[in-house]
Amino acid sequence: MTHTSFAHRNLPRLLLQAREAVMAHTRPSLREQQLSDQQWRVLRVLRVLGEHGAVETGRVAREAFILGPSLTGVLARMERDGLITRHRDAADQRRTVIEATPQGKRLVRRLSTTIEAHYQWLERSLGKTKLSQLYALLDDLIALEQPAPAPATLAEEAKE
Repeated sequence: MTHTSFAHRNLPRLLLQAREAVMAHTRPSLREQQLSDQQWRVLRVLRVLGEHGAVETGRVAREAFILGPSLTGVLARMERDGLITRHRDAADQRRTVIEATPQGKRLVRRLSTTIEAHYQWLERSLGKTKLSQLYALLDDLIALEQPAPAPATLAEEAKE
């Protein structure tokens, strides 16, 4: 029986472990507000992308890393709890857009204070340089692992 030996540490597991370590500081604050991790990710996406209006649900799903069917349930609960509103896009009735309600925006402001304090602690503990390097390395890894763009088809090239 042969055993496969790995030359490298299990990077996906380490990334999950790091996520859980960071979230261990955030989750208690989320739970105090009766929020799930997914609901927080939606609110955070809306805070960043929705400053000037509603955001299309597909974009929220991609940015919050929530699969469409799961997002439907998350949004239903958030709408029920008065954190978001959903409506059809005026420009394209096939699309649904969402916005944080005033209550949802207040909740983000309240939680961001606690969460930002944790990031400040991380920065003090690791040092500003190391934290910046960590962000840069993660950005590089994400970019490196993105699928290569599909080659242009002959029909597309003929249009150019």
